[in-house]
Amino acid sequence: MENQSSYKRILDNLNTSVLELTADLTISYMNPAAEMLLQVSANRMDNVHISSLFLEDEDNLELLELAVKRGHPFTKRETTLHLPTREPITLDYIVTPITELHSQTFLIMELQPRDRLIRISREEEIMAKQATTQVLVRGLAHEVKNPLGGIRGAAQLLERELNDPQLAEFTNVIIEETDRLRNLVDKMLGPRKLPERIETNIHEIIERVCTLIEVETKGSVKLIRDYDPSIPEFLADPSQLIQAILNISRNAMQALQENHIDSPSICFKTRALRQFTIGAQRHRLVCQLDIIDNGPGIPEDILENIFYPMISGRAEGTGLGLSISQSIITQHEGLIECKSEPGKTAFTIYLPLELSS
Repeated sequence: MENQSSYKRILDNLNTSVLELTADLTISYMNPAAEMLLQVSANRMDNVHISSLFLEDEDNLELLELAVKRGHPFTKRETTLHLPTREPITLDYIVTPITELHSQTFLIMELQPRDRLIRISREEEIMAKQATTQVLVRGLAHEVKNPLGGIRGAAQLLERELNDPQLAEFTNVIIEETDRLRNLVDKMLGPRKLPERIETNIHEIIERVCTLIEVETKGSVKLIRDYDPSIPEFLADPSQLIQAILNISRNAMQALQENHIDSPSICFKTRALRQFTIGAQRHRLVCQLDIIDNGPGIPEDILENIFYPMISGRAEGTGLGLSISQSIITQHEGLIECKSEPGKTAFTIYLPLELSS
């Protein structure tokens, strides 16, 4: 009896989530780590069948039943559990059958969440892609701007030598188009100065963006505010953040208008996240801003590359807005993600509310 109490105390203090299942797959024990992971109390789940706690994409009940009958352990990697009380979670789990003397077999399930590791890996990949893109764009910009300067200078010299005003019109075209290309290259490079950080309120930034969108749409697009008033002010460059959020919002606005969506809307949702990881950096407090529209969605063939320069789902688009937004958010040590399906596109911006040391 004392041994059992000692073992229970050890299990109760493990960081690993542990479940004990009887031979008929009902839950006989759940440690506090499992309660936190699955967001359910052990008392509520006592003697409840495992299928009431979660379901998998694949039928896992047969494997559990076989583990009871044959006594063979098994492991599942990066499987998705669908929970009735929260969003699906991705985890690894190990099932170990234990048969006591003159007793039935019971199962021990050890759950290891993978969502955070998968998220870190995905975010590091996004950041690595962006860094590679910036290097390529800067190299390309250097190679393009040098000859553009030569072309412009030659056109100016030629203009001075020409006495015919009609011919001067052609040199003006060369100069104007050269300037246009140079401006395009500058936009590809994004902001060329570091953020000038001052105390900033994220909701004042959003309200400024909403004002601009309302003017452009003349009120034809419904703007929904879902704000978390607990988010504190933080150090940021307001003008750059307005530009980043406006670029995303304007893309949503144009998609809604061009596709003649019924009851078009854009929702701005803010939440404060605690102990949140961006890339490999853990932050004490992070602002999450979701910009959600009910438009047609982003085509799957470009969704993975929408933050690259010159990638656009619109025939008239330059494909620079999202690239510039990502560059600005990266300079603020944050991250942009996008999920899209027909009827719902959500851009999520994460901004740390304290500067890393």
